[in-house]
Amino acid sequence: MNFGKHVRNARLELDKVIFPTKGQVKQAYISVVIVVSVIAAFLALVDLMMSSIMTSILG
Repeated sequence: MNFGKHVRNARLELDKVIFPTKGQVKQAYISVVIVVSVIAAFLALVDLMMSSIMTSILG
């Protein structure tokens, strides 16, 4: 195959792709930030609890 045919096939495939709208990207971004924040808060709480437990056992 030649290079031109590869380019044509790539363009045909890109025409089939459905890209997200600006609103969908914003909604996904907000969802990711919320989930990451909740997980970070949970892990911080678990770390604090484990640290206090270990301090009371060892101290």
